[in-house]
Amino acid sequence: MSPQKPKRLNSRATLIITRYASRFHTFAYRASRGRLGKNLRIGAAFRKPAPTLLLDHVGRKTGKTFTTPLLYMADGSDVIVVASAGGRDEHPQWYRNLIAHPQTHITIGSRRRSVRAHLADPRERARLWPHLVETYADFDSYQQWTDREIPVIVLESVATTGTDHGR
Repeated sequence: MSPQKPKRLNSRATLIITRYASRFHTFAYRASRGRLGKNLRIGAAFRKPAPTLLLDHVGRKTGKTFTTPLLYMADGSDVIVVASAGGRDEHPQWYRNLIAHPQTHITIGSRRRSVRAHLADPRERARLWPHLVETYADFDSYQQWTDREIPVIVLESVATTGTDHGR
């Protein structure tokens, strides 16, 4: 049975707290080259840590580059992320930015690489979702808390020339 949806999940205060926590997480992850912040240990991940990456994304309106820490799962050479926003009613900004600008970079540990994002089609999502829930069980609760279908995004590696491992 899924826990009850938090009452203030969609509040502005929750959004602001999440934004600042993400900024701190990004700072610690980068400063330690992924040693700090590489695993989430909150909620379902308290006992079974969930792997975390940094996703760069370009603002669809501003053109400014942002970085967001996200849980991920490997699927062969692809990396899978989930636009859950913790079960909030709206898609996260990073998701909207990624749809507008799918060519981007991710950082896992100290390794930065180029990727191209695409939204998982219904068949891909159906195949990936049980594995994502195995990676982080709270995804199931988040899906139950919202009326929107939580998007699953596939990040495919892009061949690059030269180096692509640092900022």
